[in-house]
Amino acid sequence: MPFTHRNLRADVPDVGSNFDGPPELEFRHASAALGLERSGLSYQWVPPGYRFPYGHTHREQEEVYVVVGGSGRMKLDEVVIEVGRLDVVRVAPGTWRGYEAGPDGLELLVVGAPHLGDDPRADVEGRRDWWAT
Repeated sequence: MPFTHRNLRADVPDVGSNFDGPPELEFRHASAALGLERSGLSYQWVPPGYRFPYGHTHREQEEVYVVVGGSGRMKLDEVVIEVGRLDVVRVAPGTWRGYEAGPDGLELLVVGAPHLGDDPRADVEGRRDWWAT
């Protein structure tokens, strides 16, 4: 079939509870549900005032963060930037990244590429409380 149609909330499981955050934290990996072969996609909802508990980096993968709702801040290596609705941030491989929500929460679509084979987690390094202050 030349297309796949899914709903990010109804058809993609929420793994937000894996991150030991508040119950409202949503993290939905849509790549498998969409049958993506050369890219990745996730949906994330970060509740108001909450900082995502993990920072991470990729050795090979480039990511694009699209703010679809709310606002917040992103830490990219040692630089902190403000982000708001419809802002787009490209993050190069090797750059550490983390984010926190503003007063209305932070709603993100995250697009990654390239497809990293059978073990995409081998490309990522993460640290809890990377963005400590």
